[in-house]
Formats: sequence, C-alpha cells, structure tokens
Amino acid sequence: MSKDPDRTSRYQEGSLTLPGTVMLGTGVMIGAGIFALTGQMAQMAGALFPLAFLAAAIVISFSSYSYIKISNAYPSAGGIGMYLHKAYGDRLSTGFNALLMYFSMVIAQSFLARTFGSYTMQLFEGDEGGRMVPILGVSLILTAFMINLLGNRWIQGVASFIGILKITGILVFGLVGVWLADSLAVDFPSSGETGVVGNFLGATALGILAFKGFTTITNSGAEVKDPKRNVGRAIVISIAACVVIYTLVGFAVASNLSLAEIIETRDYSLAAAARPALGDYGLWFTVAIAMMATAGGILASIFAVSRMLAMLTEMKLVPHSHFGMPGSIQKHTLVYTVVLGLVLTAFFDLSRIAALGIIFYLMMDISIHWGVLRYLYQDVKAKRWVPVVAIGLDLMVLGGFVWVKLNSDPFVIGVAVITMIVIAVAEQIFLKSSARKRAIESDEAHSHHH
Repeated sequence: MSKDPDRTSRYQEGSLTLPGTVMLGTGVMIGAGIFALTGQMAQMAGALFPLAFLAAAIVISFSSYSYIKISNAYPSAGGIGMYLHKAYGDRLSTGFNALLMYFSMVIAQSFLARTFGSYTMQLFEGDEGGRMVPILGVSLILTAFMINLLGNRWIQGVASFIGILKITGILVFGLVGVWLADSLAVDFPSSGETGVVGNFLGATALGILAFKGFTTITNSGAEVKDPKRNVGRAIVISIAACVVIYTLVGFAVASNLSLAEIIETRDYSLAAAARPALGDYGLWFTVAIAMMATAGGILASIFAVSRMLAMLTEMKLVPHSHFGMPGSIQKHTLVYTVVLGLVLTAFFDLSRIAALGIIFYLMMDISIHWGVLRYLYQDVKAKRWVPVVAIGLDLMVLGGFVWVKLNSDPFVIGVAVITMIVIAVAEQIFLKSSARKRAIESDEAHSHHH
C-alpha cells in the first residue's frame, strides 16, 4: 500500500539572510508604492502629496513597533496569523483579521500586476482597448508562481537581483528628476471638495499601502537566520530605505508634471514624469525599472502570503481542500493565492484594488495593536503607549480615506463592507463546524500515535 502523501508545510530554518530578508520587504514595498500610488495620492492631496508619503512613514513607524516586538518574541513563518493567535486564541477575531491580511496581500499582488501592465504598455503608446494591461498582469503572476515552485534560494536570488537593480534605478530617476527640474516649488491648486484635511488623510492611507510590505518580513520569521535579532532589523532598514526613495521620487514627479498631468497619467505617472526630463530614453528606463520592481514585488508577496495561509490552515483557522493536488499544504495555498490574484487582476481597476487593500489592511493592523495593548504587552515587553498612538493614527487615516471614497466612489466602500461581513460569517460558521472538530481530533490522534 502507498503511504499517505506528506501534507505538512516544509519551512527551511535559517534559509533567509538579513540582506535577502530586506530585499523581500523592500521588493513588496517599492513595487506597490511608487509606480501607481504616486498619481492616486496626487489626485487626493494636491500640492501636499510628497508630504503624504512622509506622513505615511510616521504612521508605519509607530505601527511597526508591535510587529517587531511580537516577531522578536515569537518568530514564525505564519507571521500575522500566529501573532493574532497569540493575542486572541482560537476565536473569530484571529481568523477574521488574519483573512483580512491575507486578502489585502493578494490585492497587493493584483495591484502590482496591473501596474506592470500599465507601464509595459507605455512602450507601445498605451493600451487604448484596455485588454493588454490585465493580460500582461496575469502573465506576470503565472511567471512568479513558477519561480516560487523552485524554492527559497531561487526566490531570494531573483528578488535580491531585481531589488538591487530597481532601487538603484529609482534612486537615479529621483536624483536626475530633481536635478533637471526647473525648481522644486510644487504649485498645485488646492485639493477638492472633501477638504484639505480629509484628502491629506486619504492620501496618507494610500501611502501606508506603499509601506505595508514590511509585514512580508514578519511572515518569513521562521526562515530568517537569527530571527530574534534580524527580523526587527530588516523591518527598520526596509522602512528607512523606502522613506528616502519615496520622498525623492515624489518631488521628482511633482517638479516635472502639473497636477492635471499627474492625475491624467496616474497609472504610470513616473514614466510620464521621465519624458519631459529625459525624453524617450527616460521613458524606456523608467518603464524597465517599473517592470522589474513590480515583478520583484509579486515574487516576494506570493512567497509570503502563501506561507501565511498555510499556517492558518495548519492552525485549523481556515477550511482547506486538496482538490486532488499532490504535495504539501503550502504548495496548495500557493495555488489558491495565485488563482485569486489572477481573478482580481483580470476584473478590477487599480484605484479600486488599492482602496480595498488599504481598508482591509488598516482594520487588521488596529487588531494587532489592540492585541499587544490588551493581551501581549507583558509577554513581548512592549511599552503600552506606542500601540495606543498607532491605533489612533490608523483610525484617523482610515476615517479620512473612507470619507474621501464615500464622496468619490461609494461602491468600493460597499464592496469592502459586504466582503468583511461575508468573511466574518463564513469564518464563524467554520469555527463551529463539525469538520473543523474532526480535523483537530484527527491531528491530536496523529500526534499521540507518534
């Protein structure tokens, strides 16, 4: 008789170095942040949009404290899922918030994929029919899926190579753009009807989407060398590098394009800003960097999010079916993650993908800080005032973002609310299901048998 297939998730302890971990984090951050969000943030915040990146960095600096403290105490390949479980236990709060994080990360992949398509099409005078952007995005996700199947060394090697090229390229773009600009005086008209404060907070929320890739590092915790030391260091280095790069690029774009031009080209504003400064060569250079950045971001994101879903599956917090597939649970969650990303890439536009991502992420982020404040602060040796400030800042920017979207695109707020209700109800049904009880009993019997 054949043996049962090995369904366990295989994590390779110590397989990620500090530089490799930083490249995974910045890979997701820079891929999502710079290329498509710059235009959307300018549309919301007007003249203040380069400052919105700095405001987002301040929010993320307070936010990262909780993650660093928990990851130092409990380094885990499950990252966010494990942190929520430590705080809330086997309850709805854990499963619901972990799934919000999962969906926000899948949404980030789709965001990157469509950004890749938007920039690539600038080499061919744009995408008038609107068909090629999703086709290119879908192709990129499938390629990243194939590389992820090859294992950690390939992922780390490819992500590091792309990361070095892209960070160098973006720095060159920012420095040359600022150098060639007539002046750094950014003169945009005042922001729209929802008011300066609301718009600035909304743009700051989008800016947080550009930094949230640091959580990718926490999801790789069990695989990082000396995780109690290096996970926190990798997070700090990644955020600091992105602050410098985003601020520089924000001023470079604002100095070379008017607000109307940035909004008109919001899906590919860096490429548009390169043309007046550097001509066609600048455009080609920027598109090449954008293609590398988004490709590296998707590679790193798929790597992290499939591991998080595998951990939630092993913790019996989400239902799982093998659908007849061979191999480990982590391979299966990789497939589910890619399929969901393909659907979003094919059918949603960039601004709506970004809006869903930021709402889900901030809701989950608030629960992480509440978990530290209420349950874990002694275990992880955290100062309680920091998560209090983090919760306050999250609520402020989420409120501003929702207010702006209610005025401009209430449909996306409706989709977010309905999706969260569906996730909560489905998760509660699963937690109380007999199938879950049987799975837990089967695991306990299996561990006793060994």
